[in-house]
Amino acid sequence: MSRLHTENHLVSRIGWLRAAVLGANDGIVSTASLIIGVAAADATTTNVLVAGVAGLVAGAMSMAAGEYVSVSSQADTEKADLARERKELATQPEFERQELAQIYIDRGVEPRLALQVADQLMAKDALGAHARDELGISEVTAARPILAALASAAAFSIGAVMPLAMVLISPPSRLVAVVSIASLLFLAVLGAIGARAGGANVWKATARVTFWGALAMALTAGIGAMFGTTG
Repeated sequence: MSRLHTENHLVSRIGWLRAAVLGANDGIVSTASLIIGVAAADATTTNVLVAGVAGLVAGAMSMAAGEYVSVSSQADTEKADLARERKELATQPEFERQELAQIYIDRGVEPRLALQVADQLMAKDALGAHARDELGISEVTAARPILAALASAAAFSIGAVMPLAMVLISPPSRLVAVVSIASLLFLAVLGAIGARAGGANVWKATARVTFWGALAMALTAGIGAMFGTTG
């Protein structure tokens, strides 16, 4: 008998991939834009660095807090749904059996077989079967607030360090140009990596993140130059 082929599906990466790509992208765009805006206002390299580091810390904390609150709300909703489902399984087992079977019938399973499947799944793990097939909650999609917060903060920090490093190695007269070009390259690489890991179109993802990054940096550069001129 031949061994069953094990498939690795990309859906299992959705949670961490989303947090990592979003965090790193925000880290590059927001920090690079802040650096460019301050530098365009004729600030010293020291002031640009201070602004960039402050943006890194504030941004990482904001990402962590926002992700934690968002995913915690999802986790609270999942817990409430599971508690309600657990109660219904205890008080209305036959109704829940029929409800689960109907889900399989709606997917194309023959009614008699659907009832047998429901019986077997409920005999092993009734709550797990209803959580997965009725509520759409599984091990892959379950909310993990702390993990999501840490991943977002770490990814943001990694992204923010990239344009900050460019400030240290670029001459003051070319700081804006060096940070802009390097940050766009970082964004392009990030977009390609995220698309490749998620199985999406590489060119489309790369163009998307690069365009919005360039727009953000152009706007802040214009604002910085305006205030530097009028100041």
